[in-house]
Amino acid sequence: MIEFYFVLFTTILMLVGLVFEIERPEVILASTVVLFLITGIITPEEATKGFSNEGMLTIGLLFVIAGSIQKSGIVDRVFHKLLQNTDTSKHILSKLLLPISLISAFINNTPIVITFTPMIRKWCEEKGVSPSKFLIPLSYATILGGTITIIGTSTNLVVHGLLIEKGLSGFSFFQLAIVGIPITVIGLGYLIFFSSYLLPERKVNTIEEVDALREYTGEILINKNFPYINQTVEDAKLRSLKGLFLVSILRDQEHVTPVSNMTIIKENDRLLFTGDITTITELQNRKGMDLQTSLGTHFPKDHHSLVEAVVSHYSSLLHKKIKNTNFRSHYNAAVIAVHRKNQRLKSKVGDIILKPGDIILMVTGPEFNKNEYTNDFYFVTPIQKKMSTRNQTKYGWFTIVLLAIMITLVSFGILSMITAMAVSTLILMLIKSITPSEAKSYIQWNVLLLVACSFGIGYALMNSGVAQFIANILIQTTEPFGVFAVILSVYLLTNLFTELMTNNAAAVLIFPIAIEVAQKMSIDPIAIATIVAVAASASFATPIGYQTNLIVYGPGGYHFRDFLKIGIPLNLLVMVTTVIVVYFYWL
Repeated sequence: MIEFYFVLFTTILMLVGLVFEIERPEVILASTVVLFLITGIITPEEATKGFSNEGMLTIGLLFVIAGSIQKSGIVDRVFHKLLQNTDTSKHILSKLLLPISLISAFINNTPIVITFTPMIRKWCEEKGVSPSKFLIPLSYATILGGTITIIGTSTNLVVHGLLIEKGLSGFSFFQLAIVGIPITVIGLGYLIFFSSYLLPERKVNTIEEVDALREYTGEILINKNFPYINQTVEDAKLRSLKGLFLVSILRDQEHVTPVSNMTIIKENDRLLFTGDITTITELQNRKGMDLQTSLGTHFPKDHHSLVEAVVSHYSSLLHKKIKNTNFRSHYNAAVIAVHRKNQRLKSKVGDIILKPGDIILMVTGPEFNKNEYTNDFYFVTPIQKKMSTRNQTKYGWFTIVLLAIMITLVSFGILSMITAMAVSTLILMLIKSITPSEAKSYIQWNVLLLVACSFGIGYALMNSGVAQFIANILIQTTEPFGVFAVILSVYLLTNLFTELMTNNAAAVLIFPIAIEVAQKMSIDPIAIATIVAVAASASFATPIGYQTNLIVYGPGGYHFRDFLKIGIPLNLLVMVTTVIVVYFYWL
């Protein structure tokens, strides 16, 4: 009984940590697994079982294959062709969303959204339309398309691996399409015909434009040459700056806030401004004012580039002060300003603790463009991408053909999923389509750690009886209303969890409960696993439930309520369709 309450309490603490982003998800889950291990809730074999799981290893191999296709630039060229001769919202959405959803069925959707987001923004700037009309539909289309095949999203592979761990057959390659195709068709129809009415007309300008709406926080150091030392803020004309607000002054150990017109400016004061970054960077042209970087150094006035980047959900930078991240040595860049959605930051730039979705403005050196930071940043602009060479294009098409062949072999049961992906990766390395260092950079190690740790948590929930307890409550509450109500409750519980945390974490937490429900109600485990896989992926109502939503959050200029407005109806459509199809096909 003590074991039961310990696991229940620890799981609740873990959920709180995930929801409030106290640490990165993989760190929270890994810490929880270690705690269960040292208390004897799970054995060492159970704690490490996920690291050799077929689903987890397949995800890693798929990252490499998707990276090879992305490297070729084929997807970029296809996108540009799709955008030719488009003029209305419905026209562009109908031309974009169907092929994007189909691509997402076979390639991880995160690199697709990363690739397409800057392209759509650039197209919107050229056409004078709002990117907020297109970026949420882009994210949603990739989520919907990812439910069609077993490799469409990492969540499908996680659930597939959990099924195999239970001694069950797992999903076949296109088995999820029974649900995936109907919800994709219905979802795309909803987005094409209704998203233009539900999404805001919110123009987001580039950082080069003076009237940019995005508020950054930047830091200015007053040196001895400043002509207004020992004079007031008003005398220094720091209240009449276009698009800027003086938030506070850092003076030795003192934090002067709020700043009034009569506040005295002193040498070595650090002024924290928030507002238009163009105006902030121009302040350094004033005598005695130096724009500070996260390293405590001056912003270089020559031979520099300004680069925006969105911090990813799996970034190694998360939950650290910028000054403690070795930013210059890792990226050959320094942060000069940070933007956080709906929040005015009041710390020195170097003391800001980064969170997922933060948009950082960097001054970059000449080596920055030579590196790719797919794990740390979702979205980087404006970096001029290298043109694809003919060999890269050739390798890209070869990778696509190879993937198609392997998918065919898996579909006919000739090869297992992991064997097919391992052979594909080996071939790509042998023909030098990708190098070992590139393969390493394509893999999102944070995701793999999250998935691997999730198995130990699943064992803890089962061993302690917590999974059975929750399953019994679900059954007792919904059984009087029939099996339909039971699977609907499983969907709702999974979907609620995925809106509050990551999709993979939600799938892992609910899976043992769902399997208990299936055993007690004599429901086909594949049916209940399909419910969990789709519900965990179908995160439309919040930006935090799925990484692609977070990618478009900042670049689209969205507010949290925008996701609620368009996402809740789509959540309901997908839920009803999924439960009906599963009920009539499997039960």
